[in-house]
Amino acid sequence: MAGNDCLDVVPITQLKGVGEKVAGNLARLGITSVADMLFHLPHRYEDRSKIVPIGALQAGESALFEGCVELAEVVFRGRRSLVVQLSDGTGSITLRFFHFSASQKAAMQRGQWLRCFGDIRSYRKAGGLDVAHPEYQHIKEHQRGEVSEGLTAVYPMTEGLRQTSLRKLVNQAALMLKQGAFLQEHLPTAVLQAQNWPPLQESLDRLHFPISMPTAQLSEQPAYKRLVYEELLAHHLSLSRLKKGFKKTTAAKFSHNNLLQRQLLSQLGFSLTKAQQRVVAEIVTDLQKDEPMQRLLQGDVGSGKTVVAACAAIMAFSSAKQVAIMAPTELLARQHLKTMSAWLEPLGIRVDWLVGKHKGKQYESITAEIKSGNINVVIGTQSLFQEKVEFADLGLVIIDEQHRFGVHQRLALRDKGTNGCCPHQLVMTATPIPRTLAMLGYADLDLSVIDELPPGRTPVTTSAISVAKRDHVISRIKQGVYDGRQVYWVCTLVEESEILQCQAAEVALELLRSALPGLRIGLIHGRMKAEEKQLAMQAFKQHELDILVATTVIEVGVDVPNASLMIIENAERLGLAQLHQLRGRVGRGQVKSHCVLMYQPPLSKNATERLAILRETTDGFKIAEKDMQLRGPGEMLGKRQAGFMQFKLADLQRDAYMMDDIASTAETILEQQPEIIDALLRRWLGNSVEYAHV
Repeated sequence: MAGNDCLDVVPITQLKGVGEKVAGNLARLGITSVADMLFHLPHRYEDRSKIVPIGALQAGESALFEGCVELAEVVFRGRRSLVVQLSDGTGSITLRFFHFSASQKAAMQRGQWLRCFGDIRSYRKAGGLDVAHPEYQHIKEHQRGEVSEGLTAVYPMTEGLRQTSLRKLVNQAALMLKQGAFLQEHLPTAVLQAQNWPPLQESLDRLHFPISMPTAQLSEQPAYKRLVYEELLAHHLSLSRLKKGFKKTTAAKFSHNNLLQRQLLSQLGFSLTKAQQRVVAEIVTDLQKDEPMQRLLQGDVGSGKTVVAACAAIMAFSSAKQVAIMAPTELLARQHLKTMSAWLEPLGIRVDWLVGKHKGKQYESITAEIKSGNINVVIGTQSLFQEKVEFADLGLVIIDEQHRFGVHQRLALRDKGTNGCCPHQLVMTATPIPRTLAMLGYADLDLSVIDELPPGRTPVTTSAISVAKRDHVISRIKQGVYDGRQVYWVCTLVEESEILQCQAAEVALELLRSALPGLRIGLIHGRMKAEEKQLAMQAFKQHELDILVATTVIEVGVDVPNASLMIIENAERLGLAQLHQLRGRVGRGQVKSHCVLMYQPPLSKNATERLAILRETTDGFKIAEKDMQLRGPGEMLGKRQAGFMQFKLADLQRDAYMMDDIASTAETILEQQPEIIDALLRRWLGNSVEYAHV
């Protein structure tokens, strides 16, 4: 092994004992290089500096002890196991091995001394103590009491690896550093000095081989904090560089047609709120530049994001450019088609859609019209990504419910531009994103927020009721319907299959029809055909139904102003964001609206907290902050784009205070040291996100 090697690029197979099988096991932990081995930090330490007499061992502690084998036998009580009885004169303890080899059994000879470390348990049948799968080594009797170990690191594990094996590999990697190999220091000296943090190699040495048991938590140690900072910096840089890359591409400058926008607003019969006006002005400024807009529009449920999107679409039309609007479901795409057609077609703007149900000649006809430029605004689902879909001159991409799509999908639509131009992008979400998460997860986007609701929107009152009071809830529904209201009854079984969720909705339908004869009750769920869903929604919207039994398919995009009561079954099963989204389907008209969270007792502490926060507030941003505390950032962003949120060390709640400084440092590196970025991204992101190198 050459002494001057950078360990970031030395494969893990260079370490002794790492063959193909072990390398595969290590890869599951994200370890593919020698540097990765060093960045795989312990999550706790064990004190092995003193030997505890067996007679002084206590259940619930981890301890180092020695004893002489008195008995070793294989027993078959429920499962095959190797049982070893140890004694040291002060007491005895039982070692249990459920996975063992013949050679391991043969080495447990009567009179053999063992030094062991493990978690001491109380053995309920005999009233004694036992240890399952302790770490152990054979020693000679004269070696008793000779302790060479002190603090021992305990590492995150995966199947097929042992703690002793990981420690040996870490020791090998650390020895390579001492013999002249190196790890590049990527944090600016100014940052290290300002925070009084140790340099990289010293930090790793302190964390793997501490001299004394740390008094503070691992995450509070300066050596750990500097590594967390570096990891967050890598994630931030990956998207910041993507953003800078976009700015170097060319986009078409749009002209602003005030006349068409005024015509749109006059036919709608309402004025934009101040927040909407502010956001429209930000978008207008972006679209008049020759670099592509990359803007995230956040707005709580019902805040009026769609009309802002329509204003942006008008600008594209005025500049002879096409618009693509992408929604996560056909149901929401159809809703956008209806809304945008009603708003834009009176202005001479042709709107159409392309979704999965379009096949054969119909598909060919629509794609031909898109390619010719005859369709000005095309609305669709992921069908818009297809290679066959070509635009005459795509100038603006609008993505609704952004959290349902990943960064890769946004990039795919970017590539639909023509004549060397990159389309402007506006991505929208009704799921408010906490500031710290937005700073990292959406660092490639500029941020706009609609932080007020249109006048006339009535706040929704929320209550939580045990399923035992279902009859009371049903009588409340009956009265509500007689008062002219419409009702959603939402069935949730998110931990089960979609089939079971749909079955639950069908059962609820029959229950309500039986309990409420004479009322008009419909059904909508995910396994229905798109046309069937649309017919059910249309009937509900036109008040041909009193009650709509639904699964969470109605979470986004459904707008029925007369619906003012929502019952959510098994509300304790859903996250805060999804409950808030569902609740947003009511309160869209002038009538006072209510949401009933029906739960199955007893509630866990976490579920109690979720339901309590929903009763206390309808503020989506407060709910989002709480949701991130309870669920973590990866879940909030959704699985599709959680790749860059899978941290090795960082925790967004715990480490949020670093983000402002990290954003500043990232900007400095982009301007002054861009050459270090690739190495930094390789170290912390590996191949987990291809777009880091776009």
